[in-house]
Amino acid sequence: MQTLTSPQTPTLTHQKSAFLEVDNVSKVYSTLRGDYTVLDGVNLSVQEGEFVCVIGHSGCGKSTLLNMVAGFNQPTSGQVRLKGNKISRPGPDRMVVFQNYSLLPWKTAYENIYLAVNAVYPEKSKKEKIEIVREHLAMVGLEEAAHKKPGQLSGGMKQRVSIARALSIYPEILILDEPFGALDAITREELQDELVKIWEEHRITVMMITHDIDEALFLADRIVMMTNGPAAKIGEIMEVNFPHPRNRTQMMEDPEYYTLRNQALDFLFGRFAHHED
Repeated sequence: MQTLTSPQTPTLTHQKSAFLEVDNVSKVYSTLRGDYTVLDGVNLSVQEGEFVCVIGHSGCGKSTLLNMVAGFNQPTSGQVRLKGNKISRPGPDRMVVFQNYSLLPWKTAYENIYLAVNAVYPEKSKKEKIEIVREHLAMVGLEEAAHKKPGQLSGGMKQRVSIARALSIYPEILILDEPFGALDAITREELQDELVKIWEEHRITVMMITHDIDEALFLADRIVMMTNGPAAKIGEIMEVNFPHPRNRTQMMEDPEYYTLRNQALDFLFGRFAHHED
């Protein structure tokens, strides 16, 4: 395990150039009460194929950080770069899965995915597009629910559609904003298992927000822990060195799991306990 505690130093875990780089990023909003600094001097390097989870209390800028990676928002200072190129707007190379599914309710699961594939790959034949949609429905185990609309699907099934839609256009980065936060515990674990299997097979680069320490430990290669806002920084980065493929039961029987868990708990509820005004 390796822990880095300096928020001002770019985090590099390999010698090769970073795939995604957050370079001294700050975000300041103007308000009636003056400037409000959400993030202050954030540095983070992510390698291609890495799974990174970002955790921290509400108001620490987690979503702001991921929105800048997605291109929905721009830093006040600093840059976010993908393969050396500045991210200045959204693009199909970065797909986001939200907690609220964001599916078109009047379209079926199949149609929601087809819409994305058709928009990104207009040059492909209809047969190729259909094959991509079917492949990704199968990837998340929804072949039999392909022609159901969101209102006919459970929360877990709707999130499977969202994940399949995001992956169907073959993005370079998958951005997950608390995708399982609204699900019951059993469904949440099932989708965690599904997600880690998909990641182990395809090794897409993933950045994910979660409030669940156990979820982060099960999924991530590294856990980025944010200090409290305003002016939040990266306080600590924790390496999660359990081998892949991961087995939840085996991990939880390993004493190292609880060492890491206690380290994260101490950071969040000891050194950076969140006190409401």
